[in-house]
Amino acid sequence: MTATDPAMTALAAGWCALSLLHGRIEAHLERALQDGHGLSVREFSLLDVLSRQHDGEGGHLQMKQVADAVVLSQSATTRLVTRLEERGLLSRYLCPTDRRGIYTDVTAAGADLLAAARPTGDAALREALGRAAADPRLAPLVAAVEHIGGPVPA
Repeated sequence: MTATDPAMTALAAGWCALSLLHGRIEAHLERALQDGHGLSVREFSLLDVLSRQHDGEGGHLQMKQVADAVVLSQSATTRLVTRLEERGLLSRYLCPTDRRGIYTDVTAAGADLLAAARPTGDAALREALGRAAADPRLAPLVAAVEHIGGPVPA
């Protein structure tokens, strides 16, 4: 395979389109969440992931699982948790069954902020996907995103 191989060129073009779609969506979400709620996309994602924890079997996430869910390194996730904890949006506590483990929960203030920010995030995502669907390079990717996620409520 050479650098001018049509299969490689198509693969690279697909990767560039995917990267472009991601960048456009993330930038649009970032502006909407920052302007409306003082949250970054990463902060919003972290609050969202942690808000879905429950008290049942396997309901609380370890930091590695949280990092995987928000697509950050463990150290970056820990720094993000610390920043949100300092803002009063998260709290940490020791795992009751394994004193080495530390769990993180969303505080009432964090839950309130997330509840207020969710409609903004949803609307911004719909808007970004709508704009991207008008771009012929991105339309197939938007269709794939919509197909994977199922029907998107208006």
